Amino acid sequence: MGPTIFMGERKAVRTAVYVGALALAAVVLTPVAATATTKEPTPAPVVSNPVNSDGIGGLSVETVAYGSHRRQQMDVWWTPDGMKRPGVFLIHGGWWSSGDKRYMKEITRSYAELGYTVFNLNYRLSGDAPWPAQRTDALAAIAAARKQADRWAFDPNNYVLVGFSAGGHIAAAVGTYGDGIGGLKGVVGLSPIISPLRAYSDGENTTDPSKRKLRQSAIRLAGGCAPKGKCSRVWASMEVAWHASRHDAPMLSVHSQDEFVPPVQSMLAKQMLGQVGVPVTVITQPGTNHSAPLYREPGVAERVQAWIAERIG
Repeated sequence: MGPTIFMGERKAVRTAVYVGALALAAVVLTPVAATATTKEPTPAPVVSNPVNSDGIGGLSVETVAYGSHRRQQMDVWWTPDGMKRPGVFLIHGGWWSSGDKRYMKEITRSYAELGYTVFNLNYRLSGDAPWPAQRTDALAAIAAARKQADRWAFDPNNYVLVGFSAGGHIAAAVGTYGDGIGGLKGVVGLSPIISPLRAYSDGENTTDPSKRKLRQSAIRLAGGCAPKGKCSRVWASMEVAWHASRHDAPMLSVHSQDEFVPPVQSMLAKQMLGQVGVPVTVITQPGTNHSAPLYREPGVAERVQAWIAERIG
């Protein structure tokens, strides 16, 4: 555990990170961006009747709505044996602007077959609503799952989040929201974008098309504006490390050494969460694979699963 940081010290730490990020990104933020944004209320969860139900190898599967928007749905996989099981929430990637839970089906099945209750999320994309809608949706899905825990044989006080790329950003942002989320025992990111500001900077003067696309995707996530002036507050809200608190969940991040979302992204979280005593493990693989292809590399899924098992059994 790292040293406890009191309020005045935490403000100083956040100010230091803020100044460093300014120099890194070469952008101008107003002073208000250096502080955590006001906590957005989580909407009351709305769970629909199942629109699809099937039994596969002893597993039950259904799709439920946790809100009124068409994207506010999740697939739930569980074993209906009366036992309460730990939960795994999966959050797909896709530049915040695309992707779908259907592409996560095999990964969902793999965790369900390990004995977890699995929630495979869709969420509003950046074309539907700007940040923080994506974090709000993840929080609403978690609230819905915890409210209906008995329905899905789910232990509402024992779960992890696993996010891929942009989904890793959403998962990590939930992990540093407020001062801890009830029942959340860990956050896993596969190529997570921890700092959209860093991505904005990295994509400015580069020939790498993926870095350029990530910069534009971050701008779109922020509502179409660059990190300055009136938009500084939303960009500050998107920065995971700036919101580190002592009761946040531990994190595991996996990156390829030479991918377009570099390991230094997660080192920012390791530094800031470490300051308040929250452990962050960063695993670096050789090569350039990103997100799901990185997860499919030999040994990676097994290391992720072992880390999860250590936290929730």
